Amino acid sequence: MKRKRILVTGGAGFIGSHLCERLLRDGNEVICLDNFFTGTKQNIIHLMDNPFFELVRHDVTSPYYAEVDEIYNLACPASPIHYQYNPIKTVKTSVMGAFNMLGLAKRLHCKILQASTSEVYGDPSVHPQPEDYWGNVNPIGIRSCYDEGKRCTETLFMDYHRQNNVKIKIIRIFNTYGPRMHPNDGRVVPNFIMQALLDEDITIYGSGQQTRSFQYVDDLIEGMIRMMATDDSVIGPINIGNPGCFTMLQLAEKVIEMTGSRSNIVYKSLPQDDPQQRQPNIEQVQRLLDWTPKVQLEEGLEKTIAYFQSLTLNVQSADRHIVNEA
Repeated sequence: MKRKRILVTGGAGFIGSHLCERLLRDGNEVICLDNFFTGTKQNIIHLMDNPFFELVRHDVTSPYYAEVDEIYNLACPASPIHYQYNPIKTVKTSVMGAFNMLGLAKRLHCKILQASTSEVYGDPSVHPQPEDYWGNVNPIGIRSCYDEGKRCTETLFMDYHRQNNVKIKIIRIFNTYGPRMHPNDGRVVPNFIMQALLDEDITIYGSGQQTRSFQYVDDLIEGMIRMMATDDSVIGPINIGNPGCFTMLQLAEKVIEMTGSRSNIVYKSLPQDDPQQRQPNIEQVQRLLDWTPKVQLEEGLEKTIAYFQSLTLNVQSADRHIVNEA
């Protein structure tokens, strides 16, 4: 089988690093492109000795040229803390990054997959959310840089497909968690786990009755690989997520139970435009990709908690070493 050369933008990020790892394991050559705003070398350090892995420090808002067979476009900060830090840069990353990667795909006549998001549905009035639901998004709010950036990216992908026959794939990723998430990511799973491991108060915003559906990263990667492998008639957008639904309070209680934490739960006011419910309708992905999530919440949390425990132990060990040296 011919070895494919595959470009992954945002490849040193949480999801990108898992994708690079899987693509290499499947026998491909991988170019990992990242500007390290939220991605880290630590996520891909174990891949550096692989002769078929190449790391390039580059920002997708500038053109990039390489000869590749496929492109996975993941580059964009995905947590509210990171994408609200520089909202203009967030929009530029989504939109200009899409222009540059679509231009490359057009020149190379290769497939390109866009990692879009369930955030395109905003605070949905339809539940669960099917792909033909247009969403309920505030275009001028503090989350708009990310939500509308991704919506515009989907528009660009469809227009490049219609106007230039670019071979596109669009997936809408629902809440994903797992090892290599940033400990200060700001999203609910790493927040709860880190607070629980440190026996700090677990912070719930709002009443705690708002719901989310959480998928483990391995399930997402399998869906992405299957989507890229489809023929040119399958372009999406397609939801990829786990339809199992949990309230924020249920998640907090589960994390406390699994970590044996002494944390208390405290409540704070809900951030602007935070959606009350989020759950994917996965009929399309089941029918077109024969994909169904395999990892249930407790199993995924067990692996994720173990990862964050290793981080806290490493920090504590380093602190002890510094004290001993002093």
